[in-house]
Amino acid sequence: MTGNAGGTAEGGGTGLPASIEAAWGLRERPSKGPRPGLTLARIVDAAVGLAAAEGLGAVSMGRVAKELGVSTMSLYRYVAAKDELYILMLEEAIGAPPPPTDPALGWREALTWWATAQREAFHRNLWSLRLPVSGPPSTPHMVAWWEQGMVALDGTGLDDGTRISVILLVSGFVRNEALLMADLDAAVGASGASARQVREGYGRTLRRLADPARYPSVARLLAEGGLEEDGEPDADFTFGLNCLLDGVEARIRRQG
Repeated sequence: MTGNAGGTAEGGGTGLPASIEAAWGLRERPSKGPRPGLTLARIVDAAVGLAAAEGLGAVSMGRVAKELGVSTMSLYRYVAAKDELYILMLEEAIGAPPPPTDPALGWREALTWWATAQREAFHRNLWSLRLPVSGPPSTPHMVAWWEQGMVALDGTGLDDGTRISVILLVSGFVRNEALLMADLDAAVGASGASARQVREGYGRTLRRLADPARYPSVARLLAEGGLEEDGEPDADFTFGLNCLLDGVEARIRRQG
């Protein structure tokens, strides 16, 4: 860790960079900053605005500094590296989880709520799906999501280690599904055609290329029009999540 630019606070003992400690309210901004109006919050806001408008690739320390009208070096008094900035951007964009469901509804409903709320947060900030995952939650809102996921499994009899594994499994599914849907939507948008037109075009191409003798299952799907149906927009997400939760439920029953 480095010093004031982003290292561990003296005597803090958290092992976290200074910018992350600031997210927990453990640090004040530098008393002698290069510009009085510059704050960590303004830096993160500017970075999030860039990502929302132009994608994550537009975010660099130099570009953020330009947006704020300050020198690039002045940012390093508040955040030591772009990786730290990414963590703080996610913290701001995703925010705290909404209030949990009624505990009386049971673990499955609670975990479904948790996963759905997380998916909605990602869809509001699609750029956040491009952020590298560099470690476990380390900021207040992200730890709050973790906490609520763990609490959702109260009453299941699962030990804490297993609960963490379940949370990782479900959150990984949510993130992957949101990323896949975002990529597909972007591809459809770039084509200039409707989603149905894209599916129909793909189906026609496959019919010409996929020999039924070699790809019988694909041929059957095409013959039945399975690729051209307009299903419920969230059907695949609901199906996948239910499959995962069926597995968790089976695990709970086995140990009961």
